[in-house]
Amino acid sequence: MTSREETEELNLRERPPGTLEVRPPGPLTAGGDPEPGGPGGELATAAPPAGGDGAPSGPEPVRKSRRLRMALIVVIAIGVAAAAGLAATGALGGEDSEEPAAGPSGPAATAQVERTTLTSSETVDGTLGYGDVTTVQAIGAAAGGADPDAGTDAGRPAQGAGSAADSGGEAADAGAGIVTWTPNEGSTVKRGDTVYSVDGEKVPLLYGDTPLYRTLSDGSEGGDVELLERNLAKLGYTGFTVDETYSPDTADAVSAWQEDLGREQTGVVEAGDAVTAQGARRVAELQTWPGAKAEGAVLDWTGTERVVSVELDAQFEDLVRVGTKAEIELPNGTTVDGEVTDIGTPPAATGSGSGGAGGESEEDQESTLPLQLEVGQQDELGRYQAAPVDVVLKADTREDVLAVPVNALVARQGGGYAVQKVTAGGSTESVPVELGMFANGLVEVTGDGIEEGMSVGVPK
Repeated sequence: MTSREETEELNLRERPPGTLEVRPPGPLTAGGDPEPGGPGGELATAAPPAGGDGAPSGPEPVRKSRRLRMALIVVIAIGVAAAAGLAATGALGGEDSEEPAAGPSGPAATAQVERTTLTSSETVDGTLGYGDVTTVQAIGAAAGGADPDAGTDAGRPAQGAGSAADSGGEAADAGAGIVTWTPNEGSTVKRGDTVYSVDGEKVPLLYGDTPLYRTLSDGSEGGDVELLERNLAKLGYTGFTVDETYSPDTADAVSAWQEDLGREQTGVVEAGDAVTAQGARRVAELQTWPGAKAEGAVLDWTGTERVVSVELDAQFEDLVRVGTKAEIELPNGTTVDGEVTDIGTPPAATGSGSGGAGGESEEDQESTLPLQLEVGQQDELGRYQAAPVDVVLKADTREDVLAVPVNALVARQGGGYAVQKVTAGGSTESVPVELGMFANGLVEVTGDGIEEGMSVGVPK
């Protein structure tokens, strides 16, 4: 036996029966086994020594090793497949295992159908102030031929701004005197108070829509006569009937009035002897001063109560009407209640008509509607005299309606909307709804099955 064969035999004896052996590489023999030293290696089993002397018993161990190798391969393949199946079903568990997927759950969040009052609104920019400014013209302006429409109060020529005429239609000689007194800026002028003085004669304020445009004396008739008599009665003068006829009794009352004004007692009222306005006025700015010639503008004035002016985009015109309620937010964040009292007319378009898309000129697109709002509680405005404000116009109100958050609506295939009703079991079912008013993040809904307190799904 060669040295190599002896070594192999010793190895076989030292290994327990059934252990694996790495055979050295070598060429295959006719029986399919590699020769020692040939290429490729294979696993073999060491068989127990035969005959007790440790000598190998021939090719039998090799055949057994081949069968054992095939059995091992099969066992390993089955084990890998079984492990893969267990891993796929999660039966192996472990830290990385996940619970079986849960079935569909309810909505991310819910809200309730509530019964409430909805108010649609639009927030616009406004300006707090004393309203429109008008100008009082001096008596002397008439003699100078001033534009009768310049500086009008509430759209009508102020006294002295138009031509003076007596009851027969002849022009009166007003003349241009010297201004001898003016009120202070910010002061309030009421019925009977002096607006200004010319050559020492007081020019008082009377309430009314029509200026004193002609001489009034015994026998004169018309609405301006009634205006004069009504003011005299309010000032405490008596003995005449308030009507459209200037009687001798009216002349007597006028003489008493002239005496109190420190004027010549003629019983006749000349054009420009008084200024008319619709109510008390606040002096905004003086345009002349004592010592100046009594011609042109004397002063600018406004109403006495603070109001809010708004230039409303014409597209929102249908949101307002006289009486529309509003909430006004002041610069300090406080709010007061207001009401629309006057709606003006949008200015006429003056563009060339060569506008952009749709054929509208730039002026048409920027058309605005002037609004004026009154504030009932003036003291709530604090010390603000003029300031920018936010105006929340309350266009419409719907009381006692069912509403849901806007994000609870779900578009339906084919059109329309629905809400997702949450059932007792936590699932949802689609309920079609009809939509009403939108306001403050809510929308009015109606439809079969819609009830107060019903839970509906909303995004989380």
